[in-house]
Amino acid sequence: MKHSILIILLFFTSLADAVEVLSVNVPDTLAERVKACTICHGVEDRHNRDAYYPRIAGKLEGYLFNQLRHFRDGRRYYQPMVILLENMSDEYLLEMAQYFAALDLPYPPPEPITLQPLEENLAEKLVYSGDLKRNIPACSACHGKNLMGTVPFVPGLLGLHSAYLTAQLGGWHSGGLIRGKIANCMADIAKQLTYEEINAVAKWLAAQPASGKPANQLSPEMAQRCASIVSENGEVR
Repeated sequence: MKHSILIILLFFTSLADAVEVLSVNVPDTLAERVKACTICHGVEDRHNRDAYYPRIAGKLEGYLFNQLRHFRDGRRYYQPMVILLENMSDEYLLEMAQYFAALDLPYPPPEPITLQPLEENLAEKLVYSGDLKRNIPACSACHGKNLMGTVPFVPGLLGLHSAYLTAQLGGWHSGGLIRGKIANCMADIAKQLTYEEINAVAKWLAAQPASGKPANQLSPEMAQRCASIVSENGEVR
């Protein structure tokens, strides 16, 4: 009898402890609510693992907002993102974009990549000069001379893994699901690149240190060429 009573007392003690654990108050903050994002993207940079999950900390608010809308609306496809965002309003997506844009975290060191001289020359030419014969503008013409992006919606290209950059450029080039549903000037430009050029540019960018600030605005020439992006983002603050 005493043994049975002891078991019952232990049971209710354990149950009370479990209820106490479950009743712990979790603060209703945006930082808590976006933990579903940081499972993959992380609050810290993880440069050498999870290479296909890009850095979003400190990215431009307008760029992040647009990408969240693209995933939600099916213009950019990655199933976990689509499921996560499918019922979210523009207002909430903008809050998320503002939160991550405000994070100030150190960038990871450059990826330790050794390029052959021909690869390096090819990449630098495309990054800083483009190829006028094929109507390919320099990467820096849109993404800024520091390659850290252009306010408010053109992303920076540094601090990203070469595998991620290759996948994104390849998606635009081939029209794949990851990027191919968005018809814009980036897709038009990527289609002109060879896979050799895509690989060289991706490796070169990943090997550069990230520093400096985004450019203030697109040049009139690039704003006209990328008019679809400019008009799409006219309402972004």
